[in-house]
Amino acid sequence: MSHDGIGPRAVLRSVAFLTAGMLTVPALAGCGSEDPAGEPLAGADVAAADRSDIADGGTLRWAVDTVPDTLNTFQADADTTTARIAEAVLPSMYRTDGRGRAVRNADYLASADVVDTEPKQVVVYRLAQQAVWSDGREIGAADFAAQWRALSGKDTAYWTARNAGYDRIEKVERGRNDLEVKVTFSRPYADWKSLFSPLYPKEVMGAPDSFNDGARKKLKVTAGPFTVDKVDTKEDEVVLTRNPRWWGRAARLQKIVLRAVPHDKRVSALSDGTLDLAEIDPEAARRITVAALPQDGNTPLMGPEADRSAADALHSWAVANGSDEEAADEEISAREKLRKKAEKYARQQKALGGFEVRKSLEPAYTQLALNGAEGPLSDERVRRAVARALDREDLAGAVLKPLGLPAEPVGSHLALSGQAAYSDSSGALGKPDAKEARALLSDAGWVPGGPVKEQKDSKKDEGEEAAGSEADKEDTKDSGGSEDSGDGDDGAYVVGEDDGRNHGTGDGKAPHDSGTGQLKQGGAPAGAYAPKGTAAPARADTAPVAKDGKALVLRFVLPSGPGSKTLETVAGRIAEMLEKIGIRADISKVDNDSYFKDHIASGDFDLALYSWPATAFPATDARPVYSKPVPAADGSLNVEQNWTRVGTDQVDQLFDQAIATLDDSERRDLIRKADSRIWAAAGSIPLYQRPQLVAARKNLANAGAFGFATPVYEDMGFLKKSAQGPEGSPGAENSDSGS
Repeated sequence: MSHDGIGPRAVLRSVAFLTAGMLTVPALAGCGSEDPAGEPLAGADVAAADRSDIADGGTLRWAVDTVPDTLNTFQADADTTTARIAEAVLPSMYRTDGRGRAVRNADYLASADVVDTEPKQVVVYRLAQQAVWSDGREIGAADFAAQWRALSGKDTAYWTARNAGYDRIEKVERGRNDLEVKVTFSRPYADWKSLFSPLYPKEVMGAPDSFNDGARKKLKVTAGPFTVDKVDTKEDEVVLTRNPRWWGRAARLQKIVLRAVPHDKRVSALSDGTLDLAEIDPEAARRITVAALPQDGNTPLMGPEADRSAADALHSWAVANGSDEEAADEEISAREKLRKKAEKYARQQKALGGFEVRKSLEPAYTQLALNGAEGPLSDERVRRAVARALDREDLAGAVLKPLGLPAEPVGSHLALSGQAAYSDSSGALGKPDAKEARALLSDAGWVPGGPVKEQKDSKKDEGEEAAGSEADKEDTKDSGGSEDSGDGDDGAYVVGEDDGRNHGTGDGKAPHDSGTGQLKQGGAPAGAYAPKGTAAPARADTAPVAKDGKALVLRFVLPSGPGSKTLETVAGRIAEMLEKIGIRADISKVDNDSYFKDHIASGDFDLALYSWPATAFPATDARPVYSKPVPAADGSLNVEQNWTRVGTDQVDQLFDQAIATLDDSERRDLIRKADSRIWAAAGSIPLYQRPQLVAARKNLANAGAFGFATPVYEDMGFLKKSAQGPEGSPGAENSDSGS
């Protein structure tokens, strides 16, 4: 699981993104015109090929993060693999194109229209005539009605994770014939296109038991180009096979095997021939790129090859200078280990020559989250100061430029470039300006060079930190007190690459930091301060700020483990930017598995980095993320998925208006206004769109880095030898995936 993009709500929202979040249809006649929102920053990279050039048959081995706990996307423990399976085996009325706009999926839906708005909104779906379930039964109104009843929220026996939109339906009934489904809403619902996708058969949705348990490990009835053959938890894989009753274009592949492979094991799996397609991290991408280069003998040594060269030099030195027998044996043993490591590396590189890196940008962005529930960041002026200290162009460039991807900062919380609702609303916050940031801090009472009270704890003399030390020490202990050395890619979402600077250690401290969390003035002894009213010393513009005897120190929480290097790099740069306005960011790494549950969701952080997907339905999907927290009946604060705890009544009202507005143009305007208010509140600061790096076998077509586009599973496959070019696909002989 990636913490640069996936948390408890992010999982649910990403499921919506991969399924229901792809459901836009062309604007209703007379309901506004298309509002250009620019082009996507990067298109899909899937080695597109005509179906006639693709061999019939073969097995695609595709790396995923997990074998899912459930095949029901509407349950709380559904994940991105659940959504991927649903895309391949269940009806989806619309699929997203390369601009993040949804288009009708003609295999299931002939048309869908709002036919009435007064006195009630009525939508009529006209289904494709050939659309049938795998048991031969026609897809129809009974399936729509069963899904509505299960997800309406009225029957608590159904263990549903999301009910948005279904709770606005008044009734579902058969239309003029078996191919028509008439849906009447009790309240206007602009995002009606997000409903009934994926559509499950009535056998799953018709009763609580079948919904809660029946669809967790198997789907007896499906209606896609593929069907679920088995979920094998022992082998950590899900096997999909061609659906013999599929009425659309026949799937080119015979099987798709979704295999759970940890990110730090994917290079080995690719080189061993047990994977054909896998999202990878930047380091793995570099290895594959190097493997594809011509080997002319002039390529400089790298990795273990360089280690072996160093070992040879060490051995020569030992022989020349003499050494005792034991030392010589140890040196020879080390040399042999390095040689074996180099040989393994060389074998892997040769096998990786059969792959290429396909890259794009995911429909998701990474943000800096500011916890506004308590502490200094509960003051909007301090949050705005933090936001205006950030050079978002620099941060985006650090992550994306080394990958050769467009490095533009994201300008919206609710859409990405290319999507209809996108507009850069960051101007509501203001441009980066350290002077203005310091003025905001001063207005909030945080002044440069202010006195800091001496910590009276006796443990201070023992070198223990006085401010938040226990948590920080535990975090350091858990993370090993060092940079991550794994080859992982932050779960499913690797971004950028480390530039080699260790921002997250002592370099992140503000000037004159004693290391205790209490600031000393200009190196003077603790407690020795200038009289009140004395002018600030030179370089006061970058001096640490303080208030009421306390320095402004923010706890910056990051996940540990494989894939955290990029987040460390970004956090380190942010810490340097904050240091320039007098704020110290105290970076601490916490256990990867508990990052969201024990820190983000519980509010145990000041600053954090994580990501959200952008969907076609922000009024529905983004409202829980940015709505104002409200007190619950038990006295606790109900934050839904608003982990920053920052929200306003005005934002909520704009979302409510947008969700009830059927005019496309007016709805986009409301969403953009809501985004401007979210920027102004400075609870979360979008930084950059996440990159998508995918290793694909060279002869694999119509698969890779999909960007905004929904994968077209029936078109994936391996090129015929005649379509591969004169040299074919190096490394393909290691796979049984071809024709």
